Amino acid sequence: MTMPFALGPALLFCPADRPERYASAATKADAAIIDLEDAVLPAAKAHAREALIAAQLDPESTIVRVNSPDSDEFAADLAALEQTPFRTVMVAKAQHPESLDAFDASYSLIALCETALGVQAAPALAHHPRVVALMWGAEDLVASLGGTSSRDAAGRYRDIARLARAQVLLAAGAAGISAIDAVHLDIDDLEGLSQEATDAAASGFQASACIHPKQVATIREAFRPDDPTISWARAVLDAAESERGVFRFDGRMIDEPVLRHARAALRRAQR
Repeated sequence: MTMPFALGPALLFCPADRPERYASAATKADAAIIDLEDAVLPAAKAHAREALIAAQLDPESTIVRVNSPDSDEFAADLAALEQTPFRTVMVAKAQHPESLDAFDASYSLIALCETALGVQAAPALAHHPRVVALMWGAEDLVASLGGTSSRDAAGRYRDIARLARAQVLLAAGAAGISAIDAVHLDIDDLEGLSQEATDAAASGFQASACIHPKQVATIREAFRPDDPTISWARAVLDAAESERGVFRFDGRMIDEPVLRHARAALRRAQR
């Protein structure tokens, strides 16, 4: 069974070279992702690392995204990390499980599967001993395939993106770790974000990443079961205490998979 992700459900990216935004990101979301990768221009990466080293953030609710292990920036990112108390790390463009051995046992890793090779390697990445979650990324994935957009004209994910999303979720679930859904790039499209985050929660993702503080409340609401769902979950679990095997409840057949759905809803409500 996939364990609940302790830092969800709303994880907010913050550029590492904008330290004046760190505290705001940390207080507005469930966790701040201090980003040394795509959010920082090459010329600003050294400054970003200095800002990270000086940061006064809670290590328990801070994630640091580092550049890909295949990049020229990775070694410097790792050296900077070692001067901080931050030990939850998102590894961009993770593709090879052995590259994660660069991190010692003090680190908890989120492998970001955002290339064709990374998505195919998701099962192996998920079983790395330091990986606690997988995340997927749509735009880098499509770029790795030579495509131009992960969405169609109506704003819906293309089939390849949906396939990758499902594969990463399945790989995480099979390994008993958490899965994190990708960001919704259209900041003002809160309705679309709500639909995607609601689907993410119902499908088994433990959190969604976001790029703007205004998206946090929408994600939290999507992951929070509504009152009727909570009431049903409590009632059906109470009924199961006095039943043996399959039973009928409110006109519905109840078996162990349905009871697991109920337990998952209550865990989300408690978060």
